[in-house]
Amino acid sequence: MPGIVIVGAQWGDEGKGKATDLLGSRIDYVVKFNGGNNAGHTVVVGNEKYALHLLPSGILTEGVTPVIGNGVVVDLEVLFHELEALSARGVDVSKLRVSANAHVITHYHRTLDKVTERFLGKRQIGTTGRGIGPAYADKINRVGIRIQDLYDENILRQKVEGALDVKNHMLVKIYNRRAIAADEIVDDLLAYAERLRPMVADTALELHRALDDDKIVLFEGGQATMLDVDHGTYPFVTSSNATSGGAATGSGVAPNRIDRVIAIVKAYTTRVGAGPFPTELFDEWGEYLRKTGFEYGTTTGRQRRVGWYDAPVARYAARINGVTDFVLTKLDVLDGLDTIPVCVAYDVDGVRFDEMPVNQSDFHHAKPIYEEFPGWNQDITGCRSFDELPKNAQDYVLALEKMSGSRISAIGVGPGRDAIVVRHDLVD
Repeated sequence: MPGIVIVGAQWGDEGKGKATDLLGSRIDYVVKFNGGNNAGHTVVVGNEKYALHLLPSGILTEGVTPVIGNGVVVDLEVLFHELEALSARGVDVSKLRVSANAHVITHYHRTLDKVTERFLGKRQIGTTGRGIGPAYADKINRVGIRIQDLYDENILRQKVEGALDVKNHMLVKIYNRRAIAADEIVDDLLAYAERLRPMVADTALELHRALDDDKIVLFEGGQATMLDVDHGTYPFVTSSNATSGGAATGSGVAPNRIDRVIAIVKAYTTRVGAGPFPTELFDEWGEYLRKTGFEYGTTTGRQRRVGWYDAPVARYAARINGVTDFVLTKLDVLDGLDTIPVCVAYDVDGVRFDEMPVNQSDFHHAKPIYEEFPGWNQDITGCRSFDELPKNAQDYVLALEKMSGSRISAIGVGPGRDAIVVRHDLVD
């Protein structure tokens, strides 16, 4: 049975949680393989809305085993806050598995994230201030704290003291902040150890065995392609690999066990934080898309930047991820428009680029070249088959499919769990 990867095709917030939920009871495991609580999924189940930040969205589906993989950085306070909130609403969270190799976000990571971002001034990256980047930096610098370290207090203390040797000099001498005591960090982490213990596992082995047993494993990426630390709009990116390649390294499952890559793309484009965004709108249409699509961050509440659909970005995502299927979300947000512009290429100082420029400076200065499509001025939220969509909506979807490098297999037509049009099965 297949290993399936779901990734965002733009700058995040495309609706990956809904796509995961669409597969529902057909999957056996859902694995979060990158990021931390710096992004969120909003999943609507009936009249209930769930905002998830660290947990895989599959935790809401009965019978599915949710997994936090080794590629995730885990804020234990946030983890238990989310688990408690879901339990209070009657959700069974007992099947959650957490990789022993996942890294932990500590108080000093959050502190450094916030003070460093403020120190950058006008050169700020636009981080969430939740310690994600500093935790990944420690991982790469080999001074990180892993989940398994919570079960050897001597090792934990040595690692914390080693990390704070340098960090306290930075906090005190550069940022004029107080030093952080090692005991403070150790005691805080150890307070979670026993509650966490039943969840900790060799998740890579467990997932390997699940695939051997013909289970369907879904790998759920946080953030999105254009925020990938290697393939996104660097340096305005996240600190992990949010593309399909990250599913292998972030879970311990070999690449040849992955059979399908599903990329989620909005019928328009949004991003949060600083960085280039060629189709960004600053007029009444931008405000219309923001309000109609309720474009505010699940995790931060920040107002999202909005723009028209960018076909070169979608084609880039298709190439980088090896996309087999697109899921197009929020088509209903365009219901009230007479015409809908789509970016088909860029103009950079008089030179046409049909694909994303490799040079970041060129992309920063790129001006969109638009092709306009007629709108449909009709409520599509009740449509459940492609034929039920208005002709102009069908033509818009088919045009995006032709431009974007892979087939559009499902279309979101509303916020509800069942508000989706399926053109091609996402599993078979």
